[in-house]
Amino acid sequence: MFSTVAQAVINGLLIGGIYALVSIGVTLIFGVVKVVNFAQGEFVMIGMYISFFLATKLGVDPLLSLAISMPALFLIGVLLQETLIRRVLGLGDMPQIFLTFALSLLLMNVALLLFTANYQTVHTAYSDASFQVGPVYVSVAKLIAFVVAMLLSGALWLFLHATDMGKAMRAAAQNRDVAMLMGINPNRVFSVAVGLALALAGAAGSLLMPFYPAYPTVGQVFTLMAFVAVILGTLGNVTGALIAGLMMGIAESLGIQFVGADSGLIVVFLMLLVTLAVRPSGLFGGWSR
Repeated sequence: MFSTVAQAVINGLLIGGIYALVSIGVTLIFGVVKVVNFAQGEFVMIGMYISFFLATKLGVDPLLSLAISMPALFLIGVLLQETLIRRVLGLGDMPQIFLTFALSLLLMNVALLLFTANYQTVHTAYSDASFQVGPVYVSVAKLIAFVVAMLLSGALWLFLHATDMGKAMRAAAQNRDVAMLMGINPNRVFSVAVGLALALAGAAGSLLMPFYPAYPTVGQVFTLMAFVAVILGTLGNVTGALIAGLMMGIAESLGIQFVGADSGLIVVFLMLLVTLAVRPSGLFGGWSR
């Protein structure tokens, strides 16, 4: 029994690192720009296809493709902010929601048109590799993805707390008007925030490719899990989103192991409902953003 629980916890923790990476991007955009990005999962899908084509056409390992997928998605994020999101800021919630939701549908259907609905996979030397720690088997590909995801999360934390741009982003998130009075250019800050969020989505896509198939609607799964993590961890709280993402991965894995193969999401949403009933502001509602 112990080994079964331990195996489920390890598996959930490793995939939870990817959920955390995606949810951090969602909460970063919301915290700084005050826009809910329903298309975050589709940018994970784009990162997966970038890694897939680099691997199949040029033989680039998915981990090395991070050096291409992250800058590419960062540039897309900056262009997205400058051309679309910027135009709906200040118009209320509905135009912003419709914009990102429409963008999600557009990207998903363009991918379906270009790549068809077939599942695309990349098999690497470590895709099926694992090692044993006591009674637990650890997937090498998932462990690498988890470690890189945590390193990227830590790098973002350092960026937000140790650089001038990061401090400007935190100031804009707390009070946009006061930040402008202090000489901070909000448009520049917003562009960097959206770019970083999409770069994290691209990184998540590249990290997934060695063990997860790419297909046009794959982003819907990660968008859903990201929003649950963002709500659990409190809207705008990056640390909360990270911890909630890890918790969700464990809850999903335990649900699959002990309830049923299709019951992982049921356990996750049950955890969400219980949390909202006890703490409507989220698990970390009392923490400073």
